Amino acid sequence: MIEPHIPPEKHGGRHRRVDMRQVSNGLLYQSRTGCQWRALPKDFPPWGTVAYYFYRFRNDGTWQAIHDTLREQVRVAAGKEPTPSAAVVASQSVKTTEKRGSAAGTTRARRSTDASGISSSTRSE
Repeated sequence: MIEPHIPPEKHGGRHRRVDMRQVSNGLLYQSRTGCQWRALPKDFPPWGTVAYYFYRFRNDGTWQAIHDTLREQVRVAAGKEPTPSAAVVASQSVKTTEKRGSAAGTTRARRSTDASGISSSTRSE
């Protein structure tokens, strides 16, 4: 499912030293658990490698293509159309907050006399 979306090695460059299936598994694990990159289990490639491919795939659209493919397959398995239709939301079901009154009802912050160096016990003439 995911393999067709993984970009091939670049021609003329070094060969990949990492198994892209293990990288994909690391990406899915991190996405599913929400763990920090450095907390990836040792069963996966080094966290820096997995994070590198995540950001690369995010920036070049690979991650979105994988997501779209998986979403379509889940929808078909559930007996739905591969792509979702536009949703219609009734205005009565949407909760809104009303903005009431003006700011006149709010309490102003007290001004401190400590920072000014003027004491309230000093008499002004």
